[in-house]
Amino acid sequence: MAIINNALSGALAAQVALSVSSQNVANLQTKGYTRQAALLAAIGPGTDPRAAGNGVEVSSLLRFSDGYKSQAMWRAASDLGARSQIQPYLSQLESVMGDETASLSAGIDQFFGAMNAVGGDPGPTPLRQQVLNAASLMAERFNGLNNVFNAQLQSVRTQRSAIVDSANAQIATIARLNRQISETQATGQSASTMIDARDQAIDDLASKMAVEVSDNADGTRNVSLKTGQALVLGNLHGTLKAAPTATNPQEFTLTFASTTYVLDAAKLGGQLGGLTKYETEQLLPLQKDIDDIARQIADKVNTQLGAGFKPDGSAGTPLFVYTPGSNADMLKVTAGFLDADLAFSSDGTPGDTGNLQKLAAIKTQPIKVGSIGTVLLSDADTQLVGKLGVDSQLNKAALKTSQTVRTQSVDDWQSTSGVNQDEEAVNLIEYQNMYQANMKVISVANQLFDATLAMMG
Repeated sequence: MAIINNALSGALAAQVALSVSSQNVANLQTKGYTRQAALLAAIGPGTDPRAAGNGVEVSSLLRFSDGYKSQAMWRAASDLGARSQIQPYLSQLESVMGDETASLSAGIDQFFGAMNAVGGDPGPTPLRQQVLNAASLMAERFNGLNNVFNAQLQSVRTQRSAIVDSANAQIATIARLNRQISETQATGQSASTMIDARDQAIDDLASKMAVEVSDNADGTRNVSLKTGQALVLGNLHGTLKAAPTATNPQEFTLTFASTTYVLDAAKLGGQLGGLTKYETEQLLPLQKDIDDIARQIADKVNTQLGAGFKPDGSAGTPLFVYTPGSNADMLKVTAGFLDADLAFSSDGTPGDTGNLQKLAAIKTQPIKVGSIGTVLLSDADTQLVGKLGVDSQLNKAALKTSQTVRTQSVDDWQSTSGVNQDEEAVNLIEYQNMYQANMKVISVANQLFDATLAMMG
């Protein structure tokens, strides 16, 4: 009977809809899950003009997905990744360089303060030894800070290599899921779970580098860098690599379809771009600035000592040994240098402090520092710390904004694609009522059928 067939189709459709709602509820807390719904469609009456219809069917399963909101969420992930990766490094440098008792400024002040203390009586050995002790302490502060720079540099490069390895795994996953999604949809089956997994992989990849995503007619997605190079085309994918070369301590390349491209990591965005920009625009320039200060202190002090005379009347010799580059010991006191080697006299006369006064005046002389220009030696470290503090505060503000944008974009995506517990509760009740109503129709149809048979009997 048509009544029974119609009601049966309605009961079966209600079962499918209940199954979809149960799946949504089960994944209420699943990250990246996109809610679904059964799309019901009436089955037409066919060629019988007196038939109302042939029931209902589930024509397809809908995914509540908005491509624009997904793209916005991925862009926000990239910006957040860039800002969040560098803040710990900035905070560490700000803490080390800004420490009042361990800063370069304190070491420089102590060194020139020790020389001023000798000014009243250049003869006593304890005061002259204090100058040597302060010189050693100042050199150690330069070297200690340089060690922090080198440690951060190594950490940044190691972290970027690990990010590249993780990104390659996600790129391969996206290509593999593209193939599976295309094959599954070609057979008419639902690929929603695989699409969710692919979108989650894209979201994770977007935090590591800025990406552009485009959809294909077969359900696959192409992923490329914002600089244009393809990472994934359908089920094909490229491979990123970070390796040292003769001219670059960590060169980034992308190999796709037997073609290799050299990438500017600073333009990649995300965690990779943020770390690279921190290294090239903040860490290395700051290390060079400290190197400039150490070199000029050594040059000025050694030159002035060379113009003076020791207590025994002989010419002065260099106090400091400066080593250029990123060597851990950029500044050291000359091996074997004694307090008697301090050439404080300007003419060799016992008790003369003419050269000592010129040495003490070096503190107020100008020096040239790469990122801040010409400044007084006494102000150089303070200005660098101030500049670092400004950079840190600017990044913190940008990081807070990025976190807010990311949260808003995720909430916006959730409003469309996320599971609403109250909505699903209503759906469960409605589809349960639909199922029960159709079963009631079947019961009525059976009663009518039995009554008809009884009348005919």
